Formats: sequence, structure tokens, C-alpha cells
Amino acid sequence: MATLTPLPVYRGSPRVKDGRFTNIDPDRPVTAKAKDYWEFFFNKPKTTVPDRVLPIRTITSHELHVAPDRSLYRLGHSTLLLKLRGKWWLTDPVFAERASPVQWAGPKRFHAPPIALQDLPAISGVLLSHDHYDHLDRNTVRTLAKSGTRFYTPLGVGDRLIAWGIPAQQVQQFDWWQGTTIEGLQITATPAQHFSGRSFGDGNRTLWASWVVQDGDLRLFFSGDSGYFSGFKAIGRKFGPFDATFIETGAYDSNWPNVHMQPEESVQAHIDLQGRWMLPIHNGTFDLSMHGWQDPFERVIASAKARGVRIMTPQFGEGVQLDAPHVGSAWWRD
Repeated sequence: MATLTPLPVYRGSPRVKDGRFTNIDPDRPVTAKAKDYWEFFFNKPKTTVPDRVLPIRTITSHELHVAPDRSLYRLGHSTLLLKLRGKWWLTDPVFAERASPVQWAGPKRFHAPPIALQDLPAISGVLLSHDHYDHLDRNTVRTLAKSGTRFYTPLGVGDRLIAWGIPAQQVQQFDWWQGTTIEGLQITATPAQHFSGRSFGDGNRTLWASWVVQDGDLRLFFSGDSGYFSGFKAIGRKFGPFDATFIETGAYDSNWPNVHMQPEESVQAHIDLQGRWMLPIHNGTFDLSMHGWQDPFERVIASAKARGVRIMTPQFGEGVQLDAPHVGSAWWRD
């Protein structure tokens, strides 16, 4: 992808320094060495991918048609389907076979989506957290745009969509702490500790974000990708308590402390946010690290139990009622 030229609107953001976006907390150094990269690309443990077919609950169009308000379905990785105020919303929709710039190489899905892209109900809005390939799939968003779906993005990510041919009137982009109200639903882009880019040379030319969603008395938090940082407490103070937090728990490594959280840090982030129920996301779909594919579930559950945190682990495709969440099963074990 071509390098983006910073636009004047970016220069008005307090997060921009020398033409690139920056984090709130100082970046912790990446400690990976040459041998670590060799192991990552050429000598991964066999446990990073499932050794069996994963149990997926197929979602039917009829099920979605009769689903009550405040229903949630986890479709994969960080893709969530939510029904709020009678409208359907998606987070970071990726329906591609691979999280990669090409479909003949790169991280391949462990499972098919529980519902095909063409079978989705009309999507009112999409919340995008940043532009990495496992969160922003060009073909997916272009397909959704054909039916009039609107996209809400951090600064710069919206410009990518427009460059891909998505009509500008369907795109709205925000700096941190900015938001809007759509038919009574309030959405706010909030900080995250991460980075951005889709090719060499365009690193941090677009912003990354988490999202707060307020539906009357229901408050939801979607983390996108983030290392652990002070922003979680700030978001909790401003918008908490949250009825449910959807927090990344996967693709972590001790060499990348600024990029993704360890599962124990994900639980601490939920506590900082003053969350009631936690749904660990960013796991179970793509092989993006060196840990066993089941490790995020086991570690986050153990940490949550030790700290008295209520956690839900629905199967992919299993419906959750956000007014009355349920724990779910340990579907990854058997």
C-alpha cells in the first residue's frame, strides 16, 4: 500500500509528532533479537495452531432476524456482531481467509466465520480500531460499503477507506476522546497503546483507538489492540463502570510489551475500566504469536478467577445477551 501523506487535520491532533502518531505512555522497548524473529517465522511450536476442527455454531439469518436487542455474537478474532437499538453493528470485521496483504501467504484462519459475509443482516455501522490486517480487511469493508454501511474510524484510517473507493459520506473519523451520537447510540474513540501501518514506510501514519459504546444504561468497551497502559484507568474514570468489556487477550509475547497485553494485564485493564463482565477477544482465529493457541483462554480464566472477575467465553457463533451475560463453556478444551 502507498504511504499516506499526513493531512492538515492530523497536525491538529495532540498525538502527532513529526508527522506520525504517538502513544500516551512512553513506548517500552521491543526486546526481540534476531534469533527470536527466526523462531517466529521459521520454527514455531506446533501448539500455536489447533490440532482438530474447532466447534463453531453456525448463525442463521432467521436467528439474527428474531434476536432481541443487545444481542452479541463473536464471529472471530476481534470481530463482534452486536444488535443495539434495533440496528446491527460490527467491530473490526475480517472475513478474509488470511490476515495478510496477500491471500496465498500469511496467518490463515483456524475456522470459517459462523456466518458468511453475504448472509449478514444490514449493517448500520462498523467500528474500526486500527489498520492492521487482522483488524481491517479491504475486501470486507468494500463489500459492506456497497449496502450503505457507515464506518467510524480513528484519524487516517478513514482516509484509507476513502482511497479504496468507499464514499466519503459513509466515513467518519475521530481523534481520541471524540465521538458522535447515531439515533441515540453514543460512540467515542478512546486511547489505546499500540501502533499502525500496512506496509514498510507508513508506520504510525494513522491513529489507533479503543471504543466506548453507550446505549442508554448499557455501557460497552471495545479495546481494539493495546499494551497495558495508564489510559485504561482514565477511560474507566470518564465512562465507567462498564457492563461488558471486550478486551484483547492473545498474540502476546514478552518481547512486545508495548503491543499486546499478557492475559493477566488484560484482566487488570478490565478492573481499571471498572468492568462487570469481560469477554476476551483477539484469540482463537489466527496464529500471530509463539504461545499455544489455547493459552490465552486458560491464563485469562485463571487470572479472572483469582481476582473475582466475571468472564464469558462464548463459542464462535454463540449468542450472548448483554443484559444478562452467561459464563459460557471451555469449548477450546475438547
